Amino acid sequence: MGHHERNSIAFGGLLSALYGLSSALVQPVKGRLMDRHGQMVVHLPAALLNSALLVALPLAGPYGGPSLATAVVVAGGLTTPPLEAGLRALWPSVLPDTRLRHAALALDTGTQGLLYIAGPLLVAALASAYDSAIALAVTAVLGLVGTALVAFAPPSRRWRSGSSTGSQSLANRRLASPGLVLLFVSLTGTGFAIGAMNVWSIAMAEHHEQDMLSGIIPAAFSTGSFLGGLVYGRRTWKGTTTRRLITAGAVFLAGWLPLVALPGPLAATVAVTVPGAFLTVVVACAYVTTDALAPEGRTSEAYAWLILSIGVGQSVGTALAGRLAEQPLASAALPAAGAALALAVLLAARRRLGPTGQLPRARHRRPLRGRHKTP
Repeated sequence: MGHHERNSIAFGGLLSALYGLSSALVQPVKGRLMDRHGQMVVHLPAALLNSALLVALPLAGPYGGPSLATAVVVAGGLTTPPLEAGLRALWPSVLPDTRLRHAALALDTGTQGLLYIAGPLLVAALASAYDSAIALAVTAVLGLVGTALVAFAPPSRRWRSGSSTGSQSLANRRLASPGLVLLFVSLTGTGFAIGAMNVWSIAMAEHHEQDMLSGIIPAAFSTGSFLGGLVYGRRTWKGTTTRRLITAGAVFLAGWLPLVALPGPLAATVAVTVPGAFLTVVVACAYVTTDALAPEGRTSEAYAWLILSIGVGQSVGTALAGRLAEQPLASAALPAAGAALALAVLLAARRRLGPTGQLPRARHRRPLRGRHKTP
């Protein structure tokens, strides 16, 4: 691989990290806007701007060089539609039954893993068959169409939080309760483990001279997440949400420990499915806990902070793992270190997270014959 090619890959990795980080950092602002003004007025402008910037990105290099390309990527991240927080906020109005909502949250979290399997494969196929500009254009169109489908769907069009239905005092209530802050700190450790795992898989591929490992290991992790969502969502579990959250966090940590033994490619691929499966439980329970602890009228914003916490942790884990990639033991131990931090914070915060055995009562408003009524 030539010097120019290595530099291109490194620059592409930097742009990818900047896109993800800028997208995560602006999530709480978009969540607050959704709570105040509804989802459609946030989703649609963001999707239009984001798609336009993605289509324009291939032109930035020839005409403006790396600086313009970096600016376009950061702007694209800032305009990413806040679909994840928005969709999670819809579940209480779409599914009044608490058991079904809990299952939906688990399946929602688990099926996101499929995006990390199918998405890169689609982009790679388009870039190989055509070029990167076509891949970006298709990505932009799919993003715009998907966002429009969500934004124009009746649940999204009609959804209003407490703060958008006339109670301004609800929007001014304090969001940063000790329980929520500690939960978000814990999820930063969870994100750290995921980011470190992604870089560790690349180091494994280079060490064993098997390039496909860099994609196979994250795909196995995502497959475990999908299967975990299916299993967790199919039944009602006993105990409080806090207890399930801590138990899942403990198994999430235990699942990373075999990596410290520096297993071979096959054993490593199988091993990562375990923390992948329990990541779904951790995230699903975290959303339930966030909904219980967040003040009425600011739930979307609270969900956005949850997403931001995982994203920041993932960025830090990626950065640190990159620095330690040439040290096999340290690189393999980083995912467990992030999971250990997450579990330690959860244990310290368990009394502040609340004894929520079920999903909390739906606090979001949904329309009934043209009027909004709390279910």
